[in-house]
Amino acid sequence: MMDTIKVGEYLVIKRQKYTKLQKFTGLDTVVHLGKDQIELRCAAGQHYHTTFQLIAKEGRNKRLFILDPVPTASEIRNLKELLIKESGVDNRNIVDNRTTQNLSTEEILKLREECESSSEVIGKLVENSKSFATKTEYSQEKYLKRKEKKYFEYVQIKRPSIRLIADIYWRLDADKIMAVRFDTLSQIISYSGACGLGRFLLYESGTNGLLPAAFLNALGSNTEAKLVHMHPGNVAQKQAIQAMNFTSEHLARCISVNIYSVLRHYYQEGEKETGEKDDTRVIKVENNENETEFGAGDKRKIDSAEDIGPDAKHPKIANNKKQLWELENENACEIMREKFDSLVVIAKEHPYNIIKSLLPFVKSGRPVVVFSTTKEILLECFMELKVSANVTFLRVTSNWMREYQILPNRTHPNVVMSGNSGYLLTGYTIR
Repeated sequence: MMDTIKVGEYLVIKRQKYTKLQKFTGLDTVVHLGKDQIELRCAAGQHYHTTFQLIAKEGRNKRLFILDPVPTASEIRNLKELLIKESGVDNRNIVDNRTTQNLSTEEILKLREECESSSEVIGKLVENSKSFATKTEYSQEKYLKRKEKKYFEYVQIKRPSIRLIADIYWRLDADKIMAVRFDTLSQIISYSGACGLGRFLLYESGTNGLLPAAFLNALGSNTEAKLVHMHPGNVAQKQAIQAMNFTSEHLARCISVNIYSVLRHYYQEGEKETGEKDDTRVIKVENNENETEFGAGDKRKIDSAEDIGPDAKHPKIANNKKQLWELENENACEIMREKFDSLVVIAKEHPYNIIKSLLPFVKSGRPVVVFSTTKEILLECFMELKVSANVTFLRVTSNWMREYQILPNRTHPNVVMSGNSGYLLTGYTIR
C-alpha cells in the first residue's frame, strides 16, 4: 500500500485534538474546519502523517488557506517554554473587565495579516496583556491553549484507521453506531477470534459500516478469510468500509447480503435438492410495535413482505442475467453450507430470533458474540440459550472505561465523558 496521499481516497485531517474525515474527491476539494476553509490541492503526493502549515490565500476570502508541508514537526514552537517566564501565586486580584488587553480588535486582525506565524500573534497578545504575568502558571497555560486553538495554523493529514474512524463517529453521534465505543469494538473483535484464517458471520443493523470495516481490517491480507455481512435492509451501510480505502481484492472478502433474502435462497435451494418443503425455520424480528416473519416454505409471505429485499419486490427477472444481489446470495450460501468460525450479532431489534436462525451455520466450539445497548435484552437471550443448550460458557459483561487527564499536580478523570458502551453476551457453540 502506497504511503502517499492520492485523489479519491478518504483522509483524516487533524488540527490539535480535533479530527475530521474527508474524501479527497479532486484537486479543488475544500475542507471546512470551523470558519476556516482549507484547499487540499497541495496535499496530493505528500506522505501521510505530514504536518502542513496553513498559508492564507490571496483574495477576498481571508479564511481560505492553502497547505504548505513542514519538513519537521519541531518547527511548531512550544509556547509554554517561550512565553511563561513568571507567574502569580493566585488569581484573586484579577478582574475580567475586558480592559486587560492593550490591543484593539482591529490591531489584532492586522497582526494576523502581518505576522508570519500564530506563535508571533500569541506572543504579541501576551506582551500587551496587563494580567498575564500575575496569573498562576495553570491559568497561563489555559490562556495559551485557548489562543493556540484560535490561531493554530498547522494541520496533520493521517491515513484513516479503525481507531480514528470509531472516535470520529462516536464524537459526532454515538447513536449512529449503536453506541459501540472503541474499547467495546476491540472486545467484539477479540471475542469473535477474527483473523486472517477462517470464515466469519456478522449481522448488524446500523453502525454505518463500522463493524464490517473492523472485521475486514482484522482479516488482513489473507485471501482465504471471508466475511459474510448480513443486514436487514436492501442496501448495506458501508460508509466506514469506504473510508478505510481498502483495495478491491480486500473488499472482495466481504459479502453483504440481506438476511431474509439469503436465508430464503438457502432453504429454497435445499428444497430443490430434497424435493420437500420445510416450514419450521422462521425468523421473527421484533422491532417496537411491528413484527416481521420470514418462513422458508411460506411463499405468500415471501412475495408480499416489503423488507425481504429487492428479490421480494421483483421475484421474476425478464432476462436470464443474474443481478449482483443474486450472485452475492449464492456466494454466501456456499460459505453457509461449509459453516462459519464465529457469529457476531449487533442488532437494534431483539436479537434472539436472529441468533436462533443463524446458530445452525456455526461450527461446534466456535465463539458467539452478541452486543446490545440494553442489559435486559441480553439477559433474556442468556436464559433462552441456557435452556436450548446450544451455547455454553455464557457470560454477560459490560465495559466501563474512564478517561483521565494526566498533567502535573492535576491528574483527574475527565469531567465530561461517556459512562457506558453497551453490553456483550459471549459464549461457545456446542452440538
